[in-house]
Amino acid sequence: MKFLTLVFKRLLRTPVRTSLIGAGVAVAMFLFCMVEAMRIGVEQATRVTADDTVLVVYRENRYCPFTSRLPQYYQPRIEAIPGVVRAIPMKIEVSNCRASLDVVTFRGVQEEAFVEHYAPDFEVVDGSIEDWRRRTDAALVGESLAKRRGLRVGDRFSAANVTVSVAGIFRSSEPQDQNVAYTHLSFIQESSQRGGTGGVVTQFNVKVDSPQRLESVSEAIDEEFSRESEPTSTRPEKAFVAHAAGDILEIVRFASWLGWGSLAAVFALVANAIILSVQDRIREHAIFQTLGYAPRHIVALILLEGTVLGVAGGGVGALAAFLVTRQRFSLTMEGLNLEVVSDPRLIATGLGLSVLLGLLAGLAPAVRASRREIAESFRAV
Repeated sequence: MKFLTLVFKRLLRTPVRTSLIGAGVAVAMFLFCMVEAMRIGVEQATRVTADDTVLVVYRENRYCPFTSRLPQYYQPRIEAIPGVVRAIPMKIEVSNCRASLDVVTFRGVQEEAFVEHYAPDFEVVDGSIEDWRRRTDAALVGESLAKRRGLRVGDRFSAANVTVSVAGIFRSSEPQDQNVAYTHLSFIQESSQRGGTGGVVTQFNVKVDSPQRLESVSEAIDEEFSRESEPTSTRPEKAFVAHAAGDILEIVRFASWLGWGSLAAVFALVANAIILSVQDRIREHAIFQTLGYAPRHIVALILLEGTVLGVAGGGVGALAAFLVTRQRFSLTMEGLNLEVVSDPRLIATGLGLSVLLGLLAGLAPAVRASRREIAESFRAV
């Protein structure tokens, strides 16, 4: 603690330099944590697990809900395929099919299928599912979408040429559900100007009885409709998300290089600050050694100074990134959402990296300063 007090006094002697270095470290760590939040969100949305049993049946050679049109009468034929537990038809309307931060996605689902298979996984934080069932133009809105658009129960809002009344707001552990509005299938079919009237859906979500049968069932579904005028392309749900959001995945991969560049900037800033500090305090270190400070004490002082600079700037940057991600941003493409994850572990990661980089940045100057002869230090200008 005595060393820490001394380090703070040394840093406060040069407030402008200390502030600029701290601000630079904060900006760099903010950028790194934001990129990391994007990477975690993408990983969660596309990670394949051993428990995945859902297939998505889409129109072959189509890339957007606007262009995928399948007859609803495919449903019983899909459910007749061995290994299929159920097939849920879904009509999707989006306000924008390109990559964007503010897209409204409507999912039209049959009332019975929604109540039985989707609602049990939701936590309704306002309104109720009963209110949703009473009105055909009602929508259950994900918490992230409601927060982004400032929606409350009873509000009416329009997007993608669809106007709905908010009957409830729900919370879900699935990023895909947090940013959508669930409506009645018949309503969204009749409201859609691009998809025609009833009988046309965007996709089928198919539940399979075993994860080991995903591939065989998907092949059987595509074979069943290969000779129809609307052939299908079937993929596991996570693979479907990864395929549809390919452009976003490329953006995130490129952004990861910016994140590593930010860490390099943190290292360079702290190292530069410590080198300048050591150069300014050559005689001061000689006085400390004269008073009985051992070389290890000089090393500890310099390393602690680098750590304080890293933790102060990195902590501010990581905290700022965490607060920004709390706004629940999401990247949406083709009606699929990749959420920018808000995780308190980002702060811990930022602080841990700041400590590590601060120690590494101060190691070489600290060792050099501790080996300098006292007489040589007093002669230094």
